[in-house]
Amino acid sequence: MSPTLLLALGVGLIFLALVVALVAISGLTNEQGGVNRSIAAIAAFGASAEMALPDEEASFNDRVLTPLLGRLTALGRRLTPADNAERLRRKLDLAGNPPGWTVDRVVGMKVLGFGVGLTAALIGTALLGLGLMPRLVLSVGASLIGYVGVNLWLYQRGSDRAETMQKDLPDALDLLTISVEAGLGFDAALSQVARNTDGPVSEEFSRVLTEMQIGMGRSQAMRALGERTSLPELRGFANSMVQADAFGIPVGQVLRVQSAEMRIKRRQRAEEKAQKVPVKIMVPLIFCILPTLFISVLGPAAIAIIGTFGGQ
Repeated sequence: MSPTLLLALGVGLIFLALVVALVAISGLTNEQGGVNRSIAAIAAFGASAEMALPDEEASFNDRVLTPLLGRLTALGRRLTPADNAERLRRKLDLAGNPPGWTVDRVVGMKVLGFGVGLTAALIGTALLGLGLMPRLVLSVGASLIGYVGVNLWLYQRGSDRAETMQKDLPDALDLLTISVEAGLGFDAALSQVARNTDGPVSEEFSRVLTEMQIGMGRSQAMRALGERTSLPELRGFANSMVQADAFGIPVGQVLRVQSAEMRIKRRQRAEEKAQKVPVKIMVPLIFCILPTLFISVLGPAAIAIIGTFGGQ
């Protein structure tokens, strides 16, 4: 066996031993894991007999993947900073809180991505027969990519969601303004918009209604709406509604102003994109269109000139 392959196997075994040791320690000392298991046991005890399947009838996900993800989550908590949970919760809010995605799951997926990236890099570099330095660089790079891959996915999802909200917000505010001016209260108008529209704006308005129904005040719910979004227009709308509620300004008047402002901003964004088109089209025009045009126009003349002077 070659020395490089022995080195790769040694590094992999060391990493595996560290993971097993940390997982074992976390399983013995992590009180949060015990609380989670107790809650899960209570929920399973209160579930219906149809859902309470024996271990041999449980799915592979319940028997293997879920416990593995729990172990990886406990390991990730030990290896990440204390304020990492708050930052991940903020990213999940910006991404719309995808179903099934929690802070614990994100931490577990990051640790799993790190291990998968490192293992894949070690095996791949061993099969290719690369040297020590390229193997080290590729292993570190693959591990980092696997670790931050979940963060990149959350960032992209949050960016796409903010862009969709920016497009849908003017229409939603128009419907909200019409509903309020037709005689509905703000809460009823908000419910009307949430029922008759789709997308992230409808989800955010539904969450505001839910928070108000469980006892949170309107100002607090609107402040929470502004805090869990990165869209300036939606933040401005939330702040305007908070100020209107604080100073007693009629809601219909505030909504009318906000709706007109949103339409103006949407038109300005469309004009801005239209003005960027000539600049963006210059690159394909210079490097793709003009060369082929020159070849098709000047090519025959160049061939004729070459044939004429070549015949002499």
